Amino acid sequence: MSKTWQAYAHHILDVGAKIERIQARGDLTQDEVLYDAALRNLQTLSEATQMLPEYLKSQFPTIPWREITGFRNILVHNYMGAIDPLTVQAVLDRHLPQLLKSVQTLLALDDPSPV
Repeated sequence: MSKTWQAYAHHILDVGAKIERIQARGDLTQDEVLYDAALRNLQTLSEATQMLPEYLKSQFPTIPWREITGFRNILVHNYMGAIDPLTVQAVLDRHLPQLLKSVQTLLALDDPSPV
């Protein structure tokens, strides 16, 4: 039995909260353990966004869904060190709050199924 999109949405929120706790422990641009933990959780979060249906994601055009997938590929494959702590911190600061808010909104919808 496959998971519902809601299960993936909750997983995104859980991982987002974990990333926020990682950030609260210190500066991930200066601490490689925090950086590694953030990377791993960003990978997990990015993979979960791929499991959300397109018709739902299309309701949030300001979220860079395709770029999230691309970022996941960079994280997983580490294309010649194309990622660094400052980039990861910038992604977290600029995009994570909006993503988490959008996923919360998705979950709050009464009936998000297509017509």
